[in-house]
Amino acid sequence: MKTEKEIEAYLVGAVRAMGGIAYKFVSPAHRGVSDRVVVMPEGVVWFVELKTETGKLSPLQEIFRNDMRRLHQNYACLYGKADVDNWVTYVKGGEK
Repeated sequence: MKTEKEIEAYLVGAVRAMGGIAYKFVSPAHRGVSDRVVVMPEGVVWFVELKTETGKLSPLQEIFRNDMRRLHQNYACLYGKADVDNWVTYVKGGEK
C-alpha cells in the first residue's frame, strides 16, 4: 500500500503531464481544506483530497467537501493511485 505522500507525488506528476499545476494548499485559519488545488488549462480548478486506500475523511474534511459540493466546485477525494488514474481519465474527458 502506498503512503499518502506517495499518492500525492503521483498526483502531482499526473497533473503536470496534463499541463496543469497541483498547488499544495495549507490554510492555518481553516483546517480541513483539501491537500491540493489543481489548476488545469482552460480555467478548470479542482480541490483534491488524497487518502490511502483505507483512509478516512476527518469531520473537518467532510465539512470542506460538503461546502465545495454546495458551492458547485470541482472536488475529489482520491483513495490511492487507482483513484488518481480514474480521476485523470475523467478530467481528460474519458469514461470514469
